[in-house]
Amino acid sequence: MSSVESAKKLAAYRAVDENFPPAAKVVGIGSGSTVIYVAERIGQLDNKSDFVCIPTGFQSQQLIIDNGLRLGTIEQFPHIDIAFDGADEVAPNLDCIKGGGACLFQEKLVAAAADKFIVVADYRKKSEVLGRQWTQGIPIEIVPNAYAKVINDLKKLGAKKVDLRSGGKAKAGPVITDNHNFLLDADFGDVKDAKKLHDEIKALVGVVETGLFTDLAQKAYFGEENGEVSTWTK
Repeated sequence: MSSVESAKKLAAYRAVDENFPPAAKVVGIGSGSTVIYVAERIGQLDNKSDFVCIPTGFQSQQLIIDNGLRLGTIEQFPHIDIAFDGADEVAPNLDCIKGGGACLFQEKLVAAAADKFIVVADYRKKSEVLGRQWTQGIPIEIVPNAYAKVINDLKKLGAKKVDLRSGGKAKAGPVITDNHNFLLDADFGDVKDAKKLHDEIKALVGVVETGLFTDLAQKAYFGEENGEVSTWTK
């Protein structure tokens, strides 16, 4: 295991050990390379039959099943005690950009339903300002037939570049989310006021959700390149 991978595991284990409520009944499990170790650690708990886990997409559903955890749905359990998830970029105030893996709507739904939301990631995701490290653009989930209009709207809001995310070699045409929608990636450069930008984008007709996660996370754990773990707290 590389030093970075080892640090991811240490960060995930520490995040679970320091934050998992002993009496938790409903737990959100996100997606990403670091969350793999979150699910692994939660799967080692002696009382894992006492709670259900809510996934944020296909990958996290598989993580829950593979680690012998009880699988539930947000429809069954709309109140979540704690949720753990990764991020594509994290600012010092714990605002995040998420959606690189195309699960942003369900990730935000689970995070917003949780009493406590913990981010786990590696050192490459730390940034002084959102949009500086994650340069692919803010992921935005949209209703499919609105894509042309929303692209124009985003450019009017100041986006320097907007791409309709394609499936690449694996699929001809756009990426389709778990909710059967399209994704746009909008590059606004440095995002100084994530809440304001989120509100402006969310108000556009055709937009389902943005990958700007503001005022949701309480703490972030980062696996460092030297094998150590650092934390940022709200």
